[in-house]
Order: sequence, then C-alpha cells, then structure tokens
Amino acid sequence: MEDVWIMDSCCSRHMTGHRKWFSSLNPVSTKEYITFRDNGQGKVLGVGSVSLSAKLSLREVAFVWNLGFNLVSVSQLLDEGFEVRFKKGACCVLDAEDTLVCSLLSFGQVFRVDLTSVSGPTRCFVASPSADIWKWHRSLGHLSFDLLVRLSSMGLIRGLPKLRAEKDLVCHPCRHGKMVAASHIPVSQLLRMDTVGPARVASVSEKWYALVVVDDFSRFSWVFFIEFKDEAFGFVRDLVLRLRNESHKAMRAIRSDNGGEFRNSRFENFCRDRGLEHQFSSPYTPPQNGVVERKNRTLVEMARTMLDEHRTPRRFWAEAVNTAYYIANRIFLRAFLGKTSYELRFGRQPSLKHLRAFGCMCFVLKKAGHLDKFESRCLDGIFLGYASNSRAFRVWILEAKQVVETCEVMMKKVPPIFENEEGAVDDGDAGATAPAAAPALSATSSDDEGGPLPTASSSLPRQQAHAEPGPAEDAGEVTSKIVLSRQVQRDHPPHKMIGDIHQPFFSHSAYVASFEPRHVSHELSDPNWVNAMHEELENFKRNHDLVEPPPNCHPIGTKWVFKNKQGEDGMVVRNKARLVAQDFKEGIDYEETFAPVAHLEAIRILLAFAASKGFKLQQIDVKSAFLNRFIEEEVYVRQPPDFESAKFPDRVYKLRKALYGLKQAPRAWYARLKSFLLKSGFVVGSVDKTLFLLSHDGDTLIVQIYVDDIIFGGSSHALVSSFAEQMSKEFEMSLMDELQFFLVLQIKQGLEGTFYTRDILKKFNMGDSKPMTTPMSTNTALDADEDGDAVD
Repeated sequence: MEDVWIMDSCCSRHMTGHRKWFSSLNPVSTKEYITFRDNGQGKVLGVGSVSLSAKLSLREVAFVWNLGFNLVSVSQLLDEGFEVRFKKGACCVLDAEDTLVCSLLSFGQVFRVDLTSVSGPTRCFVASPSADIWKWHRSLGHLSFDLLVRLSSMGLIRGLPKLRAEKDLVCHPCRHGKMVAASHIPVSQLLRMDTVGPARVASVSEKWYALVVVDDFSRFSWVFFIEFKDEAFGFVRDLVLRLRNESHKAMRAIRSDNGGEFRNSRFENFCRDRGLEHQFSSPYTPPQNGVVERKNRTLVEMARTMLDEHRTPRRFWAEAVNTAYYIANRIFLRAFLGKTSYELRFGRQPSLKHLRAFGCMCFVLKKAGHLDKFESRCLDGIFLGYASNSRAFRVWILEAKQVVETCEVMMKKVPPIFENEEGAVDDGDAGATAPAAAPALSATSSDDEGGPLPTASSSLPRQQAHAEPGPAEDAGEVTSKIVLSRQVQRDHPPHKMIGDIHQPFFSHSAYVASFEPRHVSHELSDPNWVNAMHEELENFKRNHDLVEPPPNCHPIGTKWVFKNKQGEDGMVVRNKARLVAQDFKEGIDYEETFAPVAHLEAIRILLAFAASKGFKLQQIDVKSAFLNRFIEEEVYVRQPPDFESAKFPDRVYKLRKALYGLKQAPRAWYARLKSFLLKSGFVVGSVDKTLFLLSHDGDTLIVQIYVDDIIFGGSSHALVSSFAEQMSKEFEMSLMDELQFFLVLQIKQGLEGTFYTRDILKKFNMGDSKPMTTPMSTNTALDADEDGDAVD
C-alpha cells in the first residue's frame, strides 16, 4: 500500500510513513504523536510537502514512524481552500476556480490514487506534451479541451493518457464550426400565479388580498394588492401585455389553481385570444404549483419578521410584503445559472447599497415653498420600503398620516420606535377589520388557505403613488400611545393549583373559519353562496308581491348579508344568505318593536337543569323565521340588488310578512311562535318570556327561544319527538339535531360529567379512598356542653 494514497474523511491531517514521497521535509522540534484507531501511537518525525499531481501539492504532511498507509485528509484540504466532491466511483479535488486538480477512483470502500507508474512524487500525473492534446482533440471530433483533460485525469477511458491543456488554446476550426450568437436574457414563457389572503387587517389602502405572479425561469416575481379576488384578472392581463411588449418571444402559458378568480370566462377568453395555454393544478394539490406556493411562504415569512422587529402595526403588512419581494428579486439565486432573478430579467447585477431596515424611524425633508426661519426642516416618519416606479423611498408621515415617496430621507439609528413608551404607535387592530373568520396572513393558495401582498416590477402600477392617505378611522391611531402594563404577575405555588399542571395543554388558536363575503359581486362566482341566495330569493318571492310603486311611495332599500353556520368544531356546516331591509330608511316610528331574547345565563341554567335530570337537549333552526308572520303596516322595499326583474326593473315588492331588518320583524316573529306554542299546550315562563313549559302525564318538556334558534328537551323521548314533528309541520326547518353548538357555547352531552371531581381526588391522592355517606364519623361519642344553651 506504500504506492497508494487514500482519501480519509476522519483523518485530521495528511500523513504518510514513507520518506520517498516528500519533496521537502523538515524535522519537528517538539514531540508529537499520532493516535491510531487501536489506540496505538506513532511518532511524528517531520513535516513536509508531497505532490500528488501537477496541480495538487499537499502541505504540512506529517511523516509518521511505522505508518503503513498514505492518507489524504479531507478536512485539511477544505482548510486549504480546495473542494472535495464524492461521486459514484470517483472522488474529485477542485481548486477555488472550480478546476480539477486531482481525482481518485473507488476501490471497494475507499477512494485511492495509485502512483506506481510515476517515477517520483514530483512527477506524479505529469501531463503529456501539449502536442498530444491537439492530436486527441482532433481525433475525438474536436472535443472541448476542458472535457478532454477531465476525462484523461479521471482514467475512465482505456488508452487515453494523462493530458494537460495550456491556457488560451484556440482551435480555428472549432470557431468556424461551433460559434453561436451571444445568449440573450431569457423571456418569461410560463407565469405561475396564486392569490394570498384575506388578511385579518386591511392594508393602509384598504386591500385584503395579494396576487403573486412568478416567472418560472428566472423566479422573478410581481405582487399586486387587490380588494376582491375578481380584480386579479385585470392585473394579470396588464402584466402579460407588458411582458409581450418587452420581448420578441411569445409567452407560452400561465399556471394557477382552480380558484374562481382564475377559472372564469374572462380568463378563458383572454387566453384564447392571445394564444395562451391556461394550465391548472389538480384540486387540493398545491405541490403542482409549488414554485409560487414556496414564493408565497418566502414573502410572508420575510414580511412577518420585518413587522415583528420594530413592532410595526399590522395594517402595514402590504408595505412589508412589498419590501420583501423587492428584496427577494435581488437576492434569489438560480443556482444552475449562477445569477440572481434580477440579473436574469434585466441583464445587470443588482445593487443593494440603498437598502435600509424596514420600520425604522426616519426624517423626511420638507419641501414647502415658504418655511419660517425657525420652523422644523423635516418630518418624522416610518420607513416602509421602496417605490416601484421611481428611485425613492416610501415613508409613512406620522403627522400627516399618509404614505409619501421621496428620496430626501435620513434614517435614524435608534431603538425601534414601536417599542418606546413615548411616541408609540397603536397596532391598528381597532381600525378596519377583515371580513368575519378571515384567516391569518400565511403562505397559502387562492382556495382561502392563507395571507396578503404591491408590485415591485420595474414600472407596473401599484396600490398607491406618491401620496397615499390612510383611512379616516386610522387617523387617531397612529399618534396614540400604548399604555405599558406595570402589573407584576405573581407565580402561584404548584400545590395551590387545581388540576394536573403536567397534563399536556394545546389550543386551536391558529384555526380560522371560512371567509364570509362583504359584497354580492364578490361571491357571485361561488356556487355555494349563489345557491344560498337563490334559496332566500325563493322564500322572499313566495311571501311578497312585486307591484307598481304607488304615488308618494318611498321604498326601503335591501341588501344581502352573508353568514356561515358553524358546527361544534368550528367548521362551516351551511352558508346562510339573508336579504334584509335597511330599516334606518323606514321613516316610521313603531311603538311596539321589543321582542324578548333569551339571556346567556338562562341558557346556562337550562343546561344545568337538563344535566341534573339526565335528559339531552335538542336544537332546531327555523328557516326564514321572520317570514312566518303577517305585518299590519304597508311596507314597500326595492328589488334585491343584482337580482332585479328583467321585465319589471322599476317595480317594488309589497311586504305581506315581516322581513329581516324591519323594526317590527322580531316582535312579529315572537308573537307568531308564541301563539303556536300556547295553542299546543305550553305555558310561558312568568319571569323569562322566552321559556315555555309543557307537562303531560308527569313528564315535562322545556323549550327555550333565541330568535329563530330553538333548544328543547324533556324527560320523555316520545314528548320530544312529538314536539319536533309538530314544529316541522308548522315551520320550515333547516337544522334539527342534538345540541352541540349554541351562541358562544360548545356543548357536549354525556354521562362522564364527574371528571372535575376525579381530578380533585387524584390531586390529593384520594382516588382509591373508600366513599362515605357523611363527612364525619357516625360512631363518635359526643359529650354535652354543660355551659351551653339548649337549642331545641
């Protein structure tokens, strides 16, 4: 083995036991030993240099007494600036310029190089004269010199000697036969896109969603902020047209998920007219569009981190994401091309000299025409990123409460302003809030899984330009102070805590229900909400008359209200669309508008009573409850918005029954339901007018009313079933089941209700104690108190 060098990844330094390999050797002044695997030791006699190839010379090689192997240390090669690559059957050593300097072949479980054919170590891997490489270059069909040298050094071809190529070799036939035009900047041929949101808090410009578009080749991205998903088409159309104008190559395709904002007639017509292929990922398969999904996560994580650093209010999430993708385009590296996304798109390397920390305090120069001599020359602001259409910064001016774009900015290197007690800024959550049950900002798809985002392209339109006034409701928040709590929370000793403190704890704080639309146009493309609206319209048309408006008629406006019906686990079980009257325009004073509603305390009492009696409670929901009572007044309402009659668009509806939104509607419904229950033999409660009782043959049935939601139960199963059947005949029901979720209460009915008592007994190690009928001993002898007074 003395003529073989082995690559060793566990060896701490190069070493050999054979003197002949050293081109130079210096003795060591101190005693040094090398420890072997069997705990044996070998003395280091000297340190010198060994040449393994013409380009690789090992330095600081230890000459170890009685060492039978020649070992090359991987860690020492890395420390010297070399790179070691292991492949199947071979190991390559490359220098800092990625040039091959030595190769080792696999023999069994080790990589080694055999130098038996080399007469001396200084001549190992000596290349043939340069004339040989020209001969082999021509013989192999003008194979490139680099590949030819690499093949010869790896020893993979029998008969091919070791070759060495001099620098700047030029083959004229190769120039004539292989010269090609210089490569141009690749043009986007496939665009991937997805929407993120809605956010829980509206942005400064009242945007809830973000549209993310990614070029599949360069990974350059664009981000657009939108209020509704159906606005995505306009931004995609403008982007496609712009990219086509910038390049002579035609765009080939766009790829998205099956969201309604992408799969519609407008997108289909546009793609057909422009010759684009619209590719869709499979339902519930985000990995098929993984490029944009991963970009969403990158942008949202970077934005969330920047917001957290300076405690920036969440209503600036759009500005944070705008900054995130502005940065990402300049630092994202396409590894196989060795270039950033910015360079691949624009052909030049990006500059990062102008980048600043998002959310830091800054000062903006005033440019007013006439300033007082002693007036301040700058305004305090918050740095919010970079302008897309100009070389300027975006700054939130604290005094004016608006976003401006300016290049006259000076950053203040001080602690984050949002953590200071003085001049702190409110989080903005008290301002505009997202539609109910909107998910938190996260990297998700357009199927309403996740979170939001501006446009950082070279000149695409963004959500605001130059001056961006904030919403009116935010005006009083930016200068408000956060009152820091000075209360000290005292830790309680474990022995005073009830329950097992070591029991695992978890919560569903990250769970959010489905989105509820705020406008009709927003969900007309969603079949679930369309079906809910048609169902409500059928009930509305069946109970009211479409007539010509009488003279001096002032019809009341109507609007749609959308609500998700949730189950016990928070999942949406039904979409409810309600057509309501805008009662603030009714213009009539009604003396009798009050309708009793069950209080939460009454519901809790009923639950406790049912548990004590051992019967389960049921739940029913009356469909369109307010349409079950005729009204005495003459009321006219306009036709539902976006559902006007094509034949009679000017007609109005005359109400025959109560309608949601009318002042007298709740009272009319209560009177209708109360009349039915009294006729059925129920007795109304003397204190709680929403409680009704029925007694029959010693059994009791209890009914509690909360508008159109009714819970009931009794000691007799037959009595409960009879009541449910009567209600179904009298009213149209949309839900009838065991009580599980009511108002803010999640209810689980069962017989294992003693867990709290069991936990107390377990805490005090009394779980196995013998139960007693009385809290004291019955055999204790008691003595009379002679000085006491008789009580009987």
